Amino acid sequence: MEILRCEGVRKVYGVGRNQTVALDKIDLSVEKGEFVAITGASGSGKSTLLHILGTVDKPTEGKVVIGGTDISKLNQTEAAIFRRRKAGIVYQFYNLIPTLSIRKNILMPLLLDKKKPNPEYFDRVVKTLGISDRLEALPNQLSGGGQQRAAIARALICRPALLLADEPTGNLDRKNSAEVMDMLKLSNRNLEQTIVLITHDEKIALGADRIVTIEDGRIIGDERR
Repeated sequence: MEILRCEGVRKVYGVGRNQTVALDKIDLSVEKGEFVAITGASGSGKSTLLHILGTVDKPTEGKVVIGGTDISKLNQTEAAIFRRRKAGIVYQFYNLIPTLSIRKNILMPLLLDKKKPNPEYFDRVVKTLGISDRLEALPNQLSGGGQQRAAIARALICRPALLLADEPTGNLDRKNSAEVMDMLKLSNRNLEQTIVLITHDEKIALGADRIVTIEDGRIIGDERR
């Protein structure tokens, strides 16, 4: 079952002679349950693509459909709601609220929607990510790897159609990077979560089931492992 489809996605910044083409006719399809790494050098367009998939930016041309919704047609308010409910995003920097417990940080997307958590799913997420014993701690009481696990849990709590991970190991040492990748793999397998990971690190990309390579705004490789 297809969960993501990009058709002829183009992103242009600037006008006239100052135009920069960040994405040039991107066609991409991702099936439900896939773990896809999008890799490329700095400036290749991979982060621009992630911002469009996460409804933070809009394509200049083309169409992006996630879970049956054409997100390229959403207005700013609709995009923010879609992002909170359907597109979980994990960044390089954890963006946890320092004065709230790990539990409250994880539940924040539901609290913003005034929804009650499903206790069974919550327990499943925090156990899968190995943080069930740190829920009452504050973010600064956890290691970098622990904070990133909490950020992943927060992104998963609304059961998003798509989990987008933007260089999630970029701020971590090798040991914590390996642990976070293991957690993403477990989320993919145990929670059947579709994941699109953005990384410039080929070793990190090898942890995914499929590697899409972008260069100069175009897909130049698509390898299933």
